[in-house]
Amino acid sequence: MKTAWKSAAFLCLVCGSGVAIGDGSCGESAPARKQSHAAAPVSHARNSGGDAMGESNIVETAMNAGSFKTLCAALKAAGLVGTLEGKGPFTVFAPTDEAFEKLGSATLEELLKPENKERLVAILTYHVVPGRVLAENVRTMGVASVNGQRINLVAEHGKVRVDSANVVKADVLASNGVIHVIDTVILPSDQNVVQTAMKAGDFTTLCKLIKAAGLAESLSGPGPYTVFAPTDEAFARIDPATLESLMKPENAAKLKQILKYHVVKGRVFSDQAVKAGQAKTAAGQSVEIEAKGNSILINDARVVNADIDASNGVIHAIDLVLMPE
Repeated sequence: MKTAWKSAAFLCLVCGSGVAIGDGSCGESAPARKQSHAAAPVSHARNSGGDAMGESNIVETAMNAGSFKTLCAALKAAGLVGTLEGKGPFTVFAPTDEAFEKLGSATLEELLKPENKERLVAILTYHVVPGRVLAENVRTMGVASVNGQRINLVAEHGKVRVDSANVVKADVLASNGVIHVIDTVILPSDQNVVQTAMKAGDFTTLCKLIKAAGLAESLSGPGPYTVFAPTDEAFARIDPATLESLMKPENAAKLKQILKYHVVKGRVFSDQAVKAGQAKTAAGQSVEIEAKGNSILINDARVVNADIDASNGVIHAIDLVLMPE
């Protein structure tokens, strides 16, 4: 499950220790373990011929291993087999059969139904990262999955965690990528940016204004969107009479313009935003973005909680309301 990372953490994307790389090949996965931050040291698969990559593609390698029957069935149900048999390269964090058992048989049965294909695809693509990422290249950072949302990697003391899962075997090499075996199925957010903001509890005023401006339906759509979301404390700095006035029907256009000034089309994570230096908002005007000390500033607003994933975008909580010119 995704957790929000403080903005300072994303100013240092590459930190922590790496994990030594083995020769790599497919083999039986280690038994699934209970979710724990005290992960066992990562083991490495070994290729009998010492090749730089395996002879079979990712799907074939998973099928031959014998420990990923549920994963292979899910890939077939989601229509992703052909994709993962393609050129790639791909990095797959592959849950074992025992990892899938933790979800419960009823949940698995539901996910495999045709009507739930979209959700199944979202979950499976969340386990895939573009490119061939070997264990020696893993650092503590956020990395974008094929799903679009970021997974959190933590590498320390020869162990690797992927969100809530432990890597129990690394570098199972395939002809079109690499598999890292994990002991828990990791789940992306299934809440859109509006639902995510409502659930967080820190954006009550923002959600009320989004509804008043008639933007809730748009921001619940496919997106993706990046939302610089003022907290309730940020709105508390504005005169209550001004807020009340903005919510009046005759001021709907002005309110909509202010809120759209907080929205950027596309899924822009905090490090990408800083690198870009500015971003054009849905209001037509741009915001300036910079790293200052351990903080990220959006105009004069400080990001207090960065990279809160949603199914259709990402939220960055800020401590001031942005005002367009």
